[in-house]
Amino acid sequence: MKALQGIKVLDFTHVQSGPTCTQLLAWFGADVIKVERPGVGDATRQQLVDVDGADSLYFTMLNHNKRSIELNSKNETGKQILTRLIETCDVLVENFAPGALDRMGFTWERIQEINPRLIMASIKGFGPGKYQDCKVYENVAQCAGGSASTTGFRDGPPLVTGAQIGDSGTGLHLCLGIVTALFHREKSGRGQKVTAAMQDSVLNLARVKLRDQQRLASGPLKEYSQFGEGVPFGDATPRAGNDSGGGQPGRILRCKGWEQDPNAYTYFIIQAAVWEKVCDIIGEPDWKTKDGYAKPPQRLEKLNEIFERIEQWTMTKTKFEVMDACNPLDIPVGPILSMREIAEDEGLYATGTLVRVDHPERGEYISVGCPVKLSDSPADVQRSPLLGEHTTEILTDVLGYSVEELAQIFESGAVGAAK
Repeated sequence: MKALQGIKVLDFTHVQSGPTCTQLLAWFGADVIKVERPGVGDATRQQLVDVDGADSLYFTMLNHNKRSIELNSKNETGKQILTRLIETCDVLVENFAPGALDRMGFTWERIQEINPRLIMASIKGFGPGKYQDCKVYENVAQCAGGSASTTGFRDGPPLVTGAQIGDSGTGLHLCLGIVTALFHREKSGRGQKVTAAMQDSVLNLARVKLRDQQRLASGPLKEYSQFGEGVPFGDATPRAGNDSGGGQPGRILRCKGWEQDPNAYTYFIIQAAVWEKVCDIIGEPDWKTKDGYAKPPQRLEKLNEIFERIEQWTMTKTKFEVMDACNPLDIPVGPILSMREIAEDEGLYATGTLVRVDHPERGEYISVGCPVKLSDSPADVQRSPLLGEHTTEILTDVLGYSVEELAQIFESGAVGAAK
């Protein structure tokens, strides 16, 4: 039995933030019914297309394990169908622009009248306030949530990260909120509204930089490179390059072959507990007891010198040889893995972190699997639906329309053509 088996989710989401959330729910066993505009569908079906005549990877990798119904919510019959879906489902998830559901005639008050047990979950760019009506995309969220201002190097511009912390990060937060609301409903018997703002989610993930903002009031941030370089701190958390965000200094260092391979690097952390082992492995045993090097606070002013010496050692080895040498000594290091290297790692397929999925239009492709592993409810990744693939199935099996009613629905234009 799947963890969320029996839970029906009405999925009004599109692009990335919402589909990330509903895909997780589907992986955990919920029946996710994706509502799409007839003949058009989710915009990402046709964005970044790499195989003619097939849904894009952008769409397929965010919509596994779902069913698709084409529904015109502006059509009167379409609204009746939508009302029955709301009556039937446990959760409605949407990431429309603010007010879109209200304009469709489905305010929160109206939804509660239809189904008081329904949980309505929404993703918006900003929470209530002066920016609440602004349109937000991934990089806007990163900038407004404090991530971009603290990412990059001190002498360069703010940078956005390749990890989709605004879209997918918010979807993850919303999924937690939905599951929590479902648990609460078991006690209260009622549904509730669940909201997640992209700015809020990014800030939550960037909380260590908010921590550092407050620490500035007590003096310089000594674990930052600029402290050892004698560069004064300003009034805001600075960009720190690849410095570790915790109390253990860390840097990205070159490894053997870096001149030809843009990813021949390793991340190396000088954990205090293994300092003596670091000294031995790089050939500086005197540093274990030498004044100015032996104690962690003393080393903070010498981080550039120390990491330059460590890099002299890492440049004599490949990034994997660095791992092989350091891991038995409990020295924390990690290779900079390219996406090609990750995609070729069979160990990730064995754990379900990566999966190979067969698709009727594009053939086999690689996708991420469910990142959360449940021992009694493993995720079984199924391909994304074709546009409107399950329209008839949902109308008959979920909503109970008869054959005669089905014919009238298709004739009304409320749904896409019969598949």
